[in-house]
Amino acid sequence: MRVRRRLLWAAPAARGLLVAAGLLLAATLAGLVLLWPGSSTTSGSSAIGHTESGRVVSVTRSACEEGTCRFVEVEILSGPDRGRAAIVSLTPQAKAPSYDVGQRVRVLPNQRQSGVGAGAPPARLPGANPGARPLGQYTYSIVDYDRRLPILWLALAFAALVVLAGRLRGLFSLVGLGLGILVVTQFVVPAMLEGRSPFLVALVGSLAAMFLTIGLTSGLSIQSLAAALGIALSLLVAAGLGLLYVHIAHLTGAGSDLAFTLRQQRPGLSLQGLVLAGFVIGALGVLADMAVTQASAVMALRRADPTLGPRGLYREAFTIGRDHLSATVNTLVFAYVGASLPLLLVFTTAGVTFTDAINSQDVAESVVATLVGAIGVVASVPFTTGLAALLASALPPEAVPVDHAHHHH
Repeated sequence: MRVRRRLLWAAPAARGLLVAAGLLLAATLAGLVLLWPGSSTTSGSSAIGHTESGRVVSVTRSACEEGTCRFVEVEILSGPDRGRAAIVSLTPQAKAPSYDVGQRVRVLPNQRQSGVGAGAPPARLPGANPGARPLGQYTYSIVDYDRRLPILWLALAFAALVVLAGRLRGLFSLVGLGLGILVVTQFVVPAMLEGRSPFLVALVGSLAAMFLTIGLTSGLSIQSLAAALGIALSLLVAAGLGLLYVHIAHLTGAGSDLAFTLRQQRPGLSLQGLVLAGFVIGALGVLADMAVTQASAVMALRRADPTLGPRGLYREAFTIGRDHLSATVNTLVFAYVGASLPLLLVFTTAGVTFTDAINSQDVAESVVATLVGAIGVVASVPFTTGLAALLASALPPEAVPVDHAHHHH
């Protein structure tokens, strides 16, 4: 292994690109330090806040000023009112689903005074828990179903299948995914809320997540070096194109209810920068997939046919990448189409033409994000393939890393 490692970095091309990757890593770390948010980035909101867990213990209907209202008694399962009962009224006009006894829900404390709202509910509802001390009327509101447990089980099933199929590499990929999500939640989001440039924050955060993922799944090897540099170059292409098109297409990011809420809570936040940040982060996943696959293909071709030179390796690997490219672009496009499907249905039922729908702010953002990401994916094929072919051809066959050795540093 030590002999192979010495041979691995003996080629001038490998050393040169290693220096380039090192400089990129240093710039990413510097960006993290300079853009890292402070200790507090949250502020209170009367409409959105911390919810508590609850369980529906009784549901009944009763007359109220608006007609027939639903009254739901919820046993609070967490927070300072744990063990107590709250009665929530749902008017006929309330856009709330039906709740059944025993269902878990999320409830939000509110500041409404007793007697304010849709009529007075019964003192205790039929079927109520007699051991739960009742709270005042309208002290809580039901926010939604509690979906955390089903999501947790699905996530655990996903993790188990990844580890079962990928074994040690699958485990490392899960760790990399978790660290990447932490970068987004602990750095990208708080830094944006503090007023840092969304574009720079998203770019630095994406590069940091990329280094973590590639480092854990491929280790320090020619393959990971080529993949990391290919992703970085492609990400810069996508980011530059996105930066250009948010201005050309006048994508202000102000067309949704969430944008209105953000503007109310964070007046200094650049909504246009937020759109651009979404382009950059959204492109990262598909870029990583394409780049790692291309680097692996080049190494496999080099091991299979040591006589192939840089052009031969590039040509054969590019053929593989062309087939993978069509599938990846389709995946990217249909992912955005699926996310925009409710909006497209609204436009269709309203009689809006396809061209007018595309011109709307929300759909235009998805269209531009799809095209920017697709162009980045297309660019990653020649970038990564060329870098990997250059590196692999400069090494003797015995120095080319074997697939199962990527984690043995």
